[in-house]
Amino acid sequence: MARPLIVTAELGAADQAWFDNQRRIYFPPDRNLLHAHLTMFHALPPSVGEEVRNIVKRLAARRVPGAIVSGLINLGRGVAYRIVSAELEEIRADIADHFAGSLSAQDQTGWRPHITIQNKVEPNEARKLFDNLAAGFKSRPVTIYGLALHAYDGGPWITLGKWPFRF
Repeated sequence: MARPLIVTAELGAADQAWFDNQRRIYFPPDRNLLHAHLTMFHALPPSVGEEVRNIVKRLAARRVPGAIVSGLINLGRGVAYRIVSAELEEIRADIADHFAGSLSAQDQTGWRPHITIQNKVEPNEARKLFDNLAAGFKSRPVTIYGLALHAYDGGPWITLGKWPFRF
């Protein structure tokens, strides 16, 4: 069975643990099937598997990109932390340019880097969490460890490879 491919930016261990904890606290438990993640592409076609693997591996040979958690995003039925990184934007643009004719509608639209910590809740619950977190929010750096390739499997993802950036 052909599975869509997902490209993510991998978080450093301490940041991964912090965002995973946020998901454990705020994400509906029956829907929290994944670790916290920063998705760069949601559904590349399976037919480009080897090609995307080679491109991601090549792009991960760059120096580790700087990134910050710059704010919160109200998703309507959830909340996410906004991530800002000019270097990740450049990496994503390189991949998007390469696969321009193969991108899904979702991946063709502008990228809004974020890490979702709550989703699939009632809008008033999302608004309450957004307001509570926004009241004490402080921007902070976040470590981007590398890039990863996954296959969507109807729930948990199958990790096909991870490539660290140069530190």
